[in-house]
Amino acid sequence: MKILVIGGGGREHAIIMKLSESKRVEKLYCAPGNGGISRYAECFNVSATDIDGQVKLAKQLGVDMVVVAPDDPLVLGMVDALNAEGIMTFGPDKAAAIIEGSKVFSKDLMKKYGIPTAKYEVFSDSASAIEYIKKENTYPTVIKADGLALGKGVIIAQNEEEAVTAVHEMIDELKFGKSSATVVVEEFLTGPEVSVLSFTDGKTVVPMISSMDHKRANDNDEGLNTGGMGTIAPNPYYTDEVAKECMEKIFLPTIEAMNKEGRTFKGCLYFGLMITKRGPVVIEYNCRFGDPETQVVLPLLDTDLCDIFEAIYNGTLADIDIKWKNESCACVVMASGGYPLSYPKGIEMHGFDEKGQVDGAFVYHAGTKYENGKFLTNGGRVIGVTSTGTDLPAALDKAYAAVKKISFDGAHYRTDIGKRALAAVKS
Repeated sequence: MKILVIGGGGREHAIIMKLSESKRVEKLYCAPGNGGISRYAECFNVSATDIDGQVKLAKQLGVDMVVVAPDDPLVLGMVDALNAEGIMTFGPDKAAAIIEGSKVFSKDLMKKYGIPTAKYEVFSDSASAIEYIKKENTYPTVIKADGLALGKGVIIAQNEEEAVTAVHEMIDELKFGKSSATVVVEEFLTGPEVSVLSFTDGKTVVPMISSMDHKRANDNDEGLNTGGMGTIAPNPYYTDEVAKECMEKIFLPTIEAMNKEGRTFKGCLYFGLMITKRGPVVIEYNCRFGDPETQVVLPLLDTDLCDIFEAIYNGTLADIDIKWKNESCACVVMASGGYPLSYPKGIEMHGFDEKGQVDGAFVYHAGTKYENGKFLTNGGRVIGVTSTGTDLPAALDKAYAAVKKISFDGAHYRTDIGKRALAAVKS
């Protein structure tokens, strides 16, 4: 099979590397790709959101399957356009991708079908939102942009002043463009967070190994929210008991709810969960593989990913026996200095071999480019240095040892990835 993967980050690199293990895959393409991906797949400079361009490319290359990985093209309807041309495609169609494309839709879906989530209200004018926040008078409070905002459309306000500022910035100043013209004001919940990606063909749902993301930019969960500074898998807080409850109260009810709404979901459905005192609740849905969770989940997959994607497309996921390695995996993100705010690009990176790799780990490239035989930084989150091990301490030791072999000016990474998970294992 010839497969085109759409996107250009660490998630796409992880998908490509897992697909490359399949005996059925003859050729891999990626658009737009990045420096690291270009060492393993043929890359084409077509934007991930250019629907016409990607359809044209898929037809020119004569591919057998297209994997649409990022949220934006899924929400825009790229899968619909590819399917209309008779191309086998992995990912939800536009009608189903709204589960991530609109926070209001997903919250209303949960309320309608009794799926556990945080208490919330929806607002499109700042005065009403502020009135509600003042009436509730509980802090922190969570304010979310309705639409996609590059993973940054969530503000956790610690007091009334911060909440009022966030509302004005989102609704009145359109801080995140049209995405924040409508906001969700939500109660702040506490408890361990768990990410569970799942394969689904709209009938069967198969949860993948759980993971734990680290969103804050700095150690001890301090600093600004980012797209994710590292991940570990499996997540020790996701016990067999919690998994059973999630399947009964969240996973299956969500798939059934989408079917009842005429929005059958086929692809990877990501459940962002919090284990609260009242049990697991949904913090958010994503309509695709998470980034950087994919970088620790897919290395543990012991079944042909190409077979899984094809089964999802054909609606035969129940026929596949999906197996996982009995190991742990850790990913440490090395970011550009200044991320998640402004940061320079084009800085030369050192320590790699010609494939952009180092011994003892696999380096998933997220924001790199390859020019004149050199790897240069080309984004905020630059690389995800990832290792597997017999247990979490072994995986972390290997990942951090590999991080020390790589250098570039301004490189920033957290030194405490997995710390909370290790504490949970000990307790």
